[in-house]
Amino acid sequence: MANWNCSAAKYSPMYLDELRDFCLGLPHVTEDFPFDEQTLVFRIGGKIFLLTDVDDPTEFNAKCDPERAVELRERYPDAIFPGYHMNKTHWNTVRLDMGLDERLLRELIEHSYELVRKSLSKKQREGLM
Repeated sequence: MANWNCSAAKYSPMYLDELRDFCLGLPHVTEDFPFDEQTLVFRIGGKIFLLTDVDDPTEFNAKCDPERAVELRERYPDAIFPGYHMNKTHWNTVRLDMGLDERLLRELIEHSYELVRKSLSKKQREGLM
């Protein structure tokens, strides 16, 4: 995956392609547009773990452990903040034009995916296999 720090390439469709490829590369992930034609949603077991705006893919919303969410917001106040239009305790908005390391971006996405996957019922998890 190429560099996700897109300050020079703001609104780059390449970022969206890379984000889609990464998310869809996780097991059993689906994507859809349940709200409108610009909000792309990624799901595991029918539950959302990440959202982004296809018209301005310079940020995404991802689920996060509440304690870790606070730590991340304090450490990266210009890049990670309470989730826009989401439960502020459990969701962060992550900005990509603030120089966050690509490893951290991947880890935040995987963390969100795992939180949602673990929240699925046993029957739902077994249905993914």
